[in-house]
Amino acid sequence: MTTNPMTIGTLAKRAGTHVETIRYYQRRGLVVVPEKPYGGIRHYEENALIRLHFIRSAQWLGFSLDEVSELLKLEDGTHCDEARTLTERKLDDVRRKIAGLRQMESTLANLVERCLCSTDPQRCPIIHSLQGSFDAPTEEM
Repeated sequence: MTTNPMTIGTLAKRAGTHVETIRYYQRRGLVVVPEKPYGGIRHYEENALIRLHFIRSAQWLGFSLDEVSELLKLEDGTHCDEARTLTERKLDDVRRKIAGLRQMESTLANLVERCLCSTDPQRCPIIHSLQGSFDAPTEEM
């Protein structure tokens, strides 16, 4: 790892993201905007790259930017219980989504099977089912 200061373009390239993404994170308060020397350009230190990796890793795990912001507030390492609580909530959310996807998979497999077994060339069982013949789960608001 280098400790040489980086321009925003170099930082973006090393982080595998776009300059505009970094600027967006800065507007959201997730990444610090370094001081700009008079007549010069801003330079980012290695800690900015570490933070970008943190943000991207958390997003990959399904955390929203608001949740990432909460995790970043806990990054000094002394708030493990709070970080665990946020992560447990995310895990519960992921498990609910997986259960929903399994239900969707089962329903889709059933629709395909109905289509394969259909003898009525005038009435597609998939289209008929999607028009309201089966009970799709409703989204909770």
